[in-house]
Amino acid sequence: MMKSPLLCGIALLATGAAYASPSVPPLVDAGWVATHACKSGVVLLDIRNPIGGGGDLTSYLRGHIPCAVYSNYASGGWRIAVNGAPGLVPAVPALEKLIGGLGIGNKARVVIYSAGTNATDMGGAARVFWTFKYLGDNNVSILNGGYSAYVAGKHPVQAGFNKPNPANFDAHPRPELLANEQDVQRAVKSGIALVDNRPSAQYLGINRTNVVVRDGTIPGAHNLPENWITSNDGGTFRSTQKLRALYKVAGVPTKGKQITFCNTGHWAALGWFTSYELLGNKQSRMYAGSMSQWSRNSALPVVQKVRD
Repeated sequence: MMKSPLLCGIALLATGAAYASPSVPPLVDAGWVATHACKSGVVLLDIRNPIGGGGDLTSYLRGHIPCAVYSNYASGGWRIAVNGAPGLVPAVPALEKLIGGLGIGNKARVVIYSAGTNATDMGGAARVFWTFKYLGDNNVSILNGGYSAYVAGKHPVQAGFNKPNPANFDAHPRPELLANEQDVQRAVKSGIALVDNRPSAQYLGINRTNVVVRDGTIPGAHNLPENWITSNDGGTFRSTQKLRALYKVAGVPTKGKQITFCNTGHWAALGWFTSYELLGNKQSRMYAGSMSQWSRNSALPVVQKVRD
């Protein structure tokens, strides 16, 4: 049965309330979301956007999970460009304002969902998840399979727009989750594991996107492509057993210091989420600037493994 907009509005007004949960898993399924969608203290965050074929505000207005609030991952302020390099992390006050404006307070139980069309699309959910973790909020999960999994389960949907009631969100940053250019330089010299989560063609240096100015990868990096992480390059994460096997094939350790990167810190967030949350490597960090920043500094080395 469809939940009424009135009930959803009541839930939104109460997003500052604590949601009792002994532990918060990094992934929840569509059944959990359908059961908890409009409960007090729970905020469903719809971040669908054109990246990965994931839709946009129009898609949200046509249909979304009841009581979900909307923020476009691509244009909503989750990432910024610095000196021509997109994908960098905004200043903490800007993120606090963004999150509070979505009706999310520090005690809210947040579940993020994207369209669930492919691994690239799920990268958006992983980057927003990483942002919450970076800001010190551990009360956050991703909907495994995204919106596609939710509608496939024939759960109720809602049309229209849910206007959030602004809340206060105070960050407690965890800088150990973020690697900068200098951290990566030190990792190259010391042999800390570097993981390139881009497609193999970009890792090899035979293709590149328009945000990267030099072909290739960071010296010493191993390649674990983004589409290995989800089943059949869809919106559902592979089992931890399969992920461990794939990491072994890629030569990527599942323990110890590690830095993930890609082009703009998007696929890198997917890699970080897999290492940090699903495989339990709490020494994993993400390099948000990734190749878009690294390749712009001519003093930094880039290795092109296959040349034309």
